[in-house]
Amino acid sequence: MLTQQQSTIITSKETLGQYLALAEDEWLFDADLTNTLPLKIPMYFLNLIDPNDPDDPIRRQVVPRWQEQRILDEEQLDPLCEVNYSVTERLIHRYQSRVAFLTTDVCPLYCRHCFRRRFTGTFQGPASKEQIEKAAEYVAVHPAVKEILFTGGDVFTLSTKALEAMIQTFRDKRPDLVIRLCSRMPASYPMRIDADLIAMLKQFNTAPFYLMTQFNHRRELTEQAIQAVRMFVDAGIPAMNQTVLLKGVNDDVCVLEELCNTLVFNRIKPYYLFQGDLVSGTAHFRVPLKEGLAIEAELRKRLSGLAMPLYAIDLPQGGGKVPLMQGYLSEQSGCGLWSFRTVEGEIRTYPDVREQSASGRPQ
Repeated sequence: MLTQQQSTIITSKETLGQYLALAEDEWLFDADLTNTLPLKIPMYFLNLIDPNDPDDPIRRQVVPRWQEQRILDEEQLDPLCEVNYSVTERLIHRYQSRVAFLTTDVCPLYCRHCFRRRFTGTFQGPASKEQIEKAAEYVAVHPAVKEILFTGGDVFTLSTKALEAMIQTFRDKRPDLVIRLCSRMPASYPMRIDADLIAMLKQFNTAPFYLMTQFNHRRELTEQAIQAVRMFVDAGIPAMNQTVLLKGVNDDVCVLEELCNTLVFNRIKPYYLFQGDLVSGTAHFRVPLKEGLAIEAELRKRLSGLAMPLYAIDLPQGGGKVPLMQGYLSEQSGCGLWSFRTVEGEIRTYPDVREQSASGRPQ
């Protein structure tokens, strides 16, 4: 049973000011502007903030600042062109093998770096029965689609019963469809994850589920958060994490190293480290690419392959995801000898397979 404090959700500057001494740039935030996300912070997540540190990395993710109201020329509300790739009202088909379904625009908290500001927190609510059925009909006639991302918003803001009905609709059309459950809930409000939810998911066994979490800092991995993820993993649902590289939050090699190793220890695979998207009002979160590449190179020295996430960027104008890393292939000589740079900066050569003549002798 949740206590009254645990169920409290902060939704106004005035209430937030009762718990935190707001800085000037936080007070200057205007929640009434149409290009800003609503303010919403569960008390659980608020309690992770050090109230004496105005630059606390947890605080920066959820407390609005006036910088959100500064829109740069290169920024857009929909930099990934999701609207252009929408095949139904809630279904986005950008990549051949997978689609994303916007289950709801509601989140347990609104991250200030959110890349889907055009939709998230716009008070449209959960997908209707008709919207779900239309999306399911689409994937039914597109067998090249192998996976669907239940995203939004946060899929676990739906009731367990509503989520069960949604899954059943898609499974009826495509029992072979892998479902990714994309959620910040384990990090922001782990109390939502309970035995009834897990039992409901386990009854669907024709194709796997994957839990896609977002932990951006080690301090978000509390005992409650770890336990929430553990319930999925123990039920046979693998957990993979997508971290966003955020200025003032985790743009530090040691911070990310600790996060990734802690994730692996708790059976969560670090999957992506995302460069910030060119979303309106998020410039103050974006890390310069040169710095991001330097962080990636140093992480590659320190982390195992299991703990190393893929540093990636989602290109503007719907260009899709591409990996970001410093090249390790230096050059190719004319005689089939390849030169590589190791992660430590040394050079090693690799002789390629040489073609043989009909007589069996090397050419």
